[in-house]
Amino acid sequence: MNRRVLVVPMSVLLGLAANAFAADTLLIDRVQETAAQAPVRGWTSTQVQARFGEPQQKLEPRGGQKRQWPTIHRWVYPAFTVYFERDRVIDVVANQAGPDEVGPKPPIR
Repeated sequence: MNRRVLVVPMSVLLGLAANAFAADTLLIDRVQETAAQAPVRGWTSTQVQARFGEPQQKLEPRGGQKRQWPTIHRWVYPAFTVYFERDRVIDVVANQAGPDEVGPKPPIR
């Protein structure tokens, strides 16, 4: 009798844990797909524009107040945001797919 009392709650908990892992996998899969189709670190801004076209938005540059702080330019595309130092890609970040998705924060505007 005691085994049945323990088995039912444990089964429910395992089922809930499986659902949580499934949502994480979907987010990871989406980010991996975006990364496969995104610019690569070291590309020039000309290469990015030739491959992906004109960005949806070019955010105003940040940094550059001191010599040690290079100016960073940001271009926003539908699936990702590209960060440039001078004219070279230094990072690419996947954009949030929707307001309900828990993921990367939107770029500071």
